[in-house]
Amino acid sequence: MNFEKTTERDSLYQNLEDMSVNELVSNINKEDQKVALAVEKELNAITKLIEIVVQQLKSGGRLFYIGAGTSGRLGIVDASECPPTFGVPHELVVGIIAGGDQAIRKAVEFAEDSTDQGWRDLEAHEITTNDVVIGIAASGTTPYVISALEKCNEKGIPTGCITCNAESPLAKTANYPIAVVVGPEFVTGSSRMKAGTAQKLVLNMISTATMIQLGKVKGNKMVDMQLSNNKLVERGINMLVSNLKIDKARAATLLKKYGNVREAMENYRSNQ
Repeated sequence: MNFEKTTERDSLYQNLEDMSVNELVSNINKEDQKVALAVEKELNAITKLIEIVVQQLKSGGRLFYIGAGTSGRLGIVDASECPPTFGVPHELVVGIIAGGDQAIRKAVEFAEDSTDQGWRDLEAHEITTNDVVIGIAASGTTPYVISALEKCNEKGIPTGCITCNAESPLAKTANYPIAVVVGPEFVTGSSRMKAGTAQKLVLNMISTATMIQLGKVKGNKMVDMQLSNNKLVERGINMLVSNLKIDKARAATLLKKYGNVREAMENYRSNQ
């Protein structure tokens, strides 16, 4: 199938090497401002995908992100931030990258071109129809991702995608496609820039809205966050002070006793 990859179009800017640093950052910023507006056009599609993710997770399933290169790394980042932020098990949201964990830091040559490894990587997690898989690929043409989603479709596993090219093979494969068309990159073809930013914005929406729907946020606070450093402990104490109207010493004692903001709140109230 032939389609135009807007992510590969020639940059709107010429002779970048002749620009001053101020000109470079100003023009990059000008392009970045287009990203949120492009995401806004896909809010209905993003909503539909999130609703399916919530449905699957409420039924005991898991969310998988699968991608290659920058796209794969972004999925892994989002997945890895869910346990500390929302207190969920590490296996609830899983990021998979072509080439395995070594590809997180260093590119693995031709890993994204495999047409069967993506499904094998999902099978290693004993994936089932309770789960949901989101393929991430700026180009929308990555064989590793497309073939994995095709296999999921065959097996009745719900699929979504995040791409930056309209009518791409990936968008046509996914049950719930999201195509955020950000246009040509400042450096031609460097999809880690606007395309990567767009993917990150959408991933933020997916994981955050899903966790809120699963009850992992109270009011506007991360009451199930893991207290893994002093900053987060202090944040937890301040949450208790604000919510329970108690002093910091009492809040610190409660948090130390229960080890979780939600537990501290609920036990304090039940004992009043």
